[in-house]
Amino acid sequence: MKQIDAGLITKEVKRLVMEANYFLPDDVMEALKKAKEEEKWELAEATLDKIIENAEIAKNDVAPMCQDTGMAIVFVEMGQDVRIVNGYIEDAINQGVREGYEEGLLRKSVVGDPLNRVNTKDNTPAVINYSIVPGDKLKITVAPKGFGSENMSRLKMLKPAEGLEGVKDFVLETVELAGPNPCPPIVIGVGIGGSFDRAALLAKKSLMRSFDDYNNNPFYADLEKELLELVNELGIGPQGFGGKTTALRVFIEYYPTHIAGLPVAVNIQCHATRHKEVVL
Repeated sequence: MKQIDAGLITKEVKRLVMEANYFLPDDVMEALKKAKEEEKWELAEATLDKIIENAEIAKNDVAPMCQDTGMAIVFVEMGQDVRIVNGYIEDAINQGVREGYEEGLLRKSVVGDPLNRVNTKDNTPAVINYSIVPGDKLKITVAPKGFGSENMSRLKMLKPAEGLEGVKDFVLETVELAGPNPCPPIVIGVGIGGSFDRAALLAKKSLMRSFDDYNNNPFYADLEKELLELVNELGIGPQGFGGKTTALRVFIEYYPTHIAGLPVAVNIQCHATRHKEVVL
C-alpha cells in the first residue's frame, strides 16, 4: 500500500491552480496559431492574433490569461493501492485551491449558496470528481472553468430514435445558441450515453484530453472530426466576428445506456482551455 501525505496533495494542487491560470497548454496554443494561418477573414485573423498575444503575455508575465479565473474543477484518479495519510483528501485539495487562489492573486468567484450568493472569498469548495483505478498512483487534474462558457452548456435526453442525426443537431444547436458568448474559438466536450449525470461528466472530462488525442473508437474519432467541420461552417468565428474558426476541437466520450434513452451533454469551453495535472 503506497502512502501519500495530504500535505503533498495541498502543495501540488496549489501549484496546479496557479499554473493552469497562467500557462495555456502547448497544444491549444499550436491550434490557435494554425487557425490564424488558415483564416481568410482579416478580422478573424486579427482576433486570433490578439488571443495568441494575450496568452503569451500571461505566460511571460506569469499572470492570469483571463479575468475569470474560474471555479476549480478537479479530477482525481486514485489507485486502489493508495492510502492518504495525515489528512482527508478533500480537505487537502480544497486547501490547495484556497492557497493557490490567494497566493496567485486569482479572482475568487465561488458563492457558498447558489441562491443566497455570498462569496466564500477563497474560491472553495472545488468541484471534485473521483474515480478508483488499478495501481498505486494518484493522478490529479485541475481545470479552472470560467462560467462565460459553462453557462452556454446544455444537456438533453434524446429519444433513441433521434439517433446520430439527433446528436449532431443538438451539438450544432447548442453552438448556435451560444454564439459569441463563450469567447470563441471554443472547445466542445460531448458526452453521449450513460445516465443524466454521467453524460454531463463525460462531456466535462473529455475536455481534459490533448488536442492530439482522438477517441479510440474510429467511429467516434470520425464523428469528432465531422462535428468540428460542421461547427466551423456556422461562421460564428473568433469572438463572434465571423470566419472559419468557431471551434478548435470537438471531443466525444461515450458510455453504455438504457434501451429507452439517449442522453447527450455538450460542455462548452472557451479558447482558454486550462488544465494541469500531476501524478504522485
